[in-house]
Amino acid sequence: MRATTFLSEALSRALSGLGLALPERVSIEPPKDKKFGDLACNAAMLLTKEAKMPPRALAEKIAAALEESEADVAKADVAGPGFLNVTFTPGFWQRTVSDVRAANGEYGRSAMGAGRKVQVEFVSANPTGPLHIGHGRGAAIGDSVARILRFTGHDVTTEYYINDAGLQMRLLGASIFRRYQQLFDPDLPMLDEGYKGDYIIDHARVMQEKHGRALLDMPEEEAREICYQYGMDAIMAGIRKDMDDFRVHHDVFFSEKSLHAAGKVQEAFDFLTERGLIYEQEGALWFATTRFGDDKDRVLRKSSGALTYFAADIAYHLDKFRRGFDLVVDVWGADHHGYIPRMKAAVQAMGKDPEQLQVILVQLVNLLRGGQQVAMSTRSGEFEELSAVVREVGTDSSRFTFLSRKSDSKLDFDLELVKQQSMDNPVYYVQYAFARISSVGRKAAEEGIAIDAAGADLALLDTEADLDLLKCLERWPDIAEVAARTLSPHHVSYYLQELAGLLHRYYSVNKVLDAAAPALTGARFALLEAVAATIKSGLALLGVEAPERM
Repeated sequence: MRATTFLSEALSRALSGLGLALPERVSIEPPKDKKFGDLACNAAMLLTKEAKMPPRALAEKIAAALEESEADVAKADVAGPGFLNVTFTPGFWQRTVSDVRAANGEYGRSAMGAGRKVQVEFVSANPTGPLHIGHGRGAAIGDSVARILRFTGHDVTTEYYINDAGLQMRLLGASIFRRYQQLFDPDLPMLDEGYKGDYIIDHARVMQEKHGRALLDMPEEEAREICYQYGMDAIMAGIRKDMDDFRVHHDVFFSEKSLHAAGKVQEAFDFLTERGLIYEQEGALWFATTRFGDDKDRVLRKSSGALTYFAADIAYHLDKFRRGFDLVVDVWGADHHGYIPRMKAAVQAMGKDPEQLQVILVQLVNLLRGGQQVAMSTRSGEFEELSAVVREVGTDSSRFTFLSRKSDSKLDFDLELVKQQSMDNPVYYVQYAFARISSVGRKAAEEGIAIDAAGADLALLDTEADLDLLKCLERWPDIAEVAARTLSPHHVSYYLQELAGLLHRYYSVNKVLDAAAPALTGARFALLEAVAATIKSGLALLGVEAPERM
């Protein structure tokens, strides 16, 4: 049983004897300084009025009841105005090793989200060029959120929305066609707004190989359409490969064009019109989003007849909820933060709780090489492709670095630092902890030391270093659930670095293999196996491997 759950139940028992009940808003959490105990609680201060006694006096009664009735409570102290500080027995923490072993590699997995159907839509980059490092951060975050949600019992579908119906796609076709024309007439000028990367030239050469001069002899719009269709298909194929190489899987690729072809945009218009939420003004169609908290109403169809992006986004999200998702998670670039209120207004107009749409905002990646800025612009062609970054620094280092900070914090990604094989590199630091544990078993076999981890006497795990590791291990299920509730993978990366740090310090104060002390060796190896299983589980949620040798 988790420490917080155990103490909550123990407090309920103690308070029941005093004719009181544990308040719903009670705080049970580790104190800032571990010298004050394992968990601190403010229940006495919340109940002082109901108990008709000072909080400190009530806390002393609760402490006495805990020490008298709860075998797993070593001591309960009262501090300050009435805080209760509780210290558990070593035996309570030692059972964590048995819990990890019994879980058979699934320690921390829960049914928290059982019965909840969740869609996570992420990356969804315009297929106008290769994915860059900024897309990589969003990919790592979205994929890890999906992994964490599955780990906590949710039914998850991952999705990529292909923006294949807008102005940018027409510009892609025009850019490829202009480069194709330049292969026959180098003096033709570039398009002012065109895409200029080398990949556009590559696609133009393919057009030349496939069609020769034929595209020059047909109407330009037709030629551009042929170039667009080829370019989009080729770029999407590259994106899919990049995602595979980055260990990212999308269950569904959803085309924006399909929304229009299936009449779903008009369906959304009809849906909103029936509810009196669309009106016409100056030849344009407006959606009354201010009725749902937006700061102004939004245009869905311009007076020119052109649809806004918002119109298709409403249709897309209406389609999501009609597919039966209880929660829709969108991963967006931070520059889209102003788009959230109108999208939540649309969700509310659909009759849904706006909280059923959660948006994860991903801040910019500041790409560096040896401390020097690397410029990125898709149109100018100056950007570091995700595939190039992964080839240079590896998938593990890339993903862990992307997930090492909160998604809404800007991230410095230095290519030279990220690929360092040193303890200063967080992913190396964590992976090396796992590899060190794996090496212990190999060393024991080489030295002929028999280890009985399964039958270990866990009561021997009583040093401060032992207990620090045990207490950290015990928190893993809570960390996984917090990461799921907040849709924040950085909680996992922070935890893994903490656990790895305790493991590395453990080696400096405790001898693990000792032929002269087989019982102690078995107990300590059992603890290390539990640490290794937890590190491996946590890394898997980040899409990072746990190598046995480094």
